[in-house]
Amino acid sequence: MIKVGIIGATGYAGGELVRILLGHPEVKIIWYGSRSYIGEEYASVYRNMFELVEGRCLDDNIEELAQQADVIFTATPQGYLAGILTKELLAKTKVVDLSADYRIKDVATYEQWYGISHQSKELINEAVYGLCEINREQIKGARLIANPGCYPTCSTLAIYPLAKAGLIEMNTLIIDAKSGTSGAGRGAKVDNLYCEVNESIKAYGVASHRHTPEIEEQLSYASGEAVVLNFTPHLVPMNRGILITAYGALKEKVSEEEIRSLYEEHYQQEKFVRLLPSGQCPETRWVKGSNYVDVNVKVDSRTNRVIMMGAMDNLVKGAAGQAVQNMNLIFGLPENTGLDLVPMFP
Repeated sequence: MIKVGIIGATGYAGGELVRILLGHPEVKIIWYGSRSYIGEEYASVYRNMFELVEGRCLDDNIEELAQQADVIFTATPQGYLAGILTKELLAKTKVVDLSADYRIKDVATYEQWYGISHQSKELINEAVYGLCEINREQIKGARLIANPGCYPTCSTLAIYPLAKAGLIEMNTLIIDAKSGTSGAGRGAKVDNLYCEVNESIKAYGVASHRHTPEIEEQLSYASGEAVVLNFTPHLVPMNRGILITAYGALKEKVSEEEIRSLYEEHYQQEKFVRLLPSGQCPETRWVKGSNYVDVNVKVDSRTNRVIMMGAMDNLVKGAAGQAVQNMNLIFGLPENTGLDLVPMFP
């Protein structure tokens, strides 16, 4: 059995990790880490875990945890892991980090967008960006995984085949994104109160959202050129889910059938990326609670632009599910182990 420790187990992503890992046949959770609830029963924090989890919340003693766990998941704020992780710790255990601390290879870019100084720059090059469908071979056997952000996961997977094929004018890319309120975390914030978000929708982080450089970096790798794009997220009054609609100018006249063939070829072996039938638009309700990403494309021949769409659950494929997918690859397990989660509806 793989011994798992979770630091940040009482946040939304941490709670999803617990939910998924409880159904994983090869895992035993040995550490429910939480600064806010030390000593309290985990099931008293998340009552859906009543009679399922007997453990209590422990502190964030990563040194002690590294002695006991085969893998540690860190569902923590930006800067936390970078401030405590060392090569000595990585010699004892694997780490899958759900924060942005090791996602961006350029330190100056990370520090500019996140407004903090990176405390373990020497580990950035070792970290593998954990987008399984793209970096599968590098993930296998890695010690440190930078679990991708939710918006970057959905955006990159929806755009990647066209970027890789060199069919888009990359400097024309615009990504319009929507997310449920769980994407902002479990901490109390006035802007996320029920009365503030219900019956409303708003843009936020306009021209400044922290996921922008992460998306740009991944699409730069795909296209082989420096990418600068517009990314605008919106907050919508639902608990979970992400929907992205991206627009880009085509370099040449390409039919929708040709583009669909490209996506079919790219994703035909991928368990968790579903290319929808022609004319069907992705919807968050059809992926809720699952590790699936639904994608589709539409060519607007009038403007010679392509519209790329994606939908997924921000807490599963956008966080905890993808983290477990990474863990499975690290330990040589079938990638879908513990992740055959049927989408919930309604």
